[in-house]
Amino acid sequence: MALRKWVRLPSNWIRRNGLRALQWESNGRGSDNTAALMTLIAIAHHSNAEGGVTRLTYDALCFMTGLSRPKLSNGLDVLERIKVVERTPKGRSSYKLSSFNLNGGWAMLPAECMYSSGKITAFNDFYLRSATELNALKLFLLFVAQRGRDTNMANIGYDKIEEYTAIDRSKIKAAISRLTVIPLVYVEQVPSRKNELGFANAYRIVGLNPYKHMGTMGRGKDAYDYEEA
Repeated sequence: MALRKWVRLPSNWIRRNGLRALQWESNGRGSDNTAALMTLIAIAHHSNAEGGVTRLTYDALCFMTGLSRPKLSNGLDVLERIKVVERTPKGRSSYKLSSFNLNGGWAMLPAECMYSSGKITAFNDFYLRSATELNALKLFLLFVAQRGRDTNMANIGYDKIEEYTAIDRSKIKAAISRLTVIPLVYVEQVPSRKNELGFANAYRIVGLNPYKHMGTMGRGKDAYDYEEA
């Protein structure tokens, strides 16, 4: 199945603070949580547009994510436990995005642009040994869920990021930096509401409406609704 430019990702669980359950732990569970989000993204990319169901072998998932079979299995266990993915809805090697609904409760997730030679390029330098990797993926999915269709950006400050993800404030900047290097996110500056001469950060998802950005929309205060860090 050819990759689409973007796919629907059920996002109500993200808006209901579901990412808070995925914390970094030194006993290996932290890396399992990273593997879970990597796997979720791959499954979403290949799910059918009508029902959120896909058929992917372990070998295929391992190839596109770079995960080992044991780590992939652990990641799927996490997704099943937090009720984000259902296993074998259509038999062996099938998966379904939980709460998939064409009528709402979903966000646009970039797909085609994230691949090179069949692999998700953003994951090439993921080694599952750093909390920053997990935090970066949590922020990426949060920004996807919070992206405004009018501004094409996620306008969200550090206080709300902490609330949705439970990422310690001191670690948010490093996670954002990782996203910009991969790159999965562009950081834009929008006019500050606290200081009329200042600016606040907003986050644009790479691959979604690439021609709708600050350079084409301008920096007028009335054009953006946002929160500050």
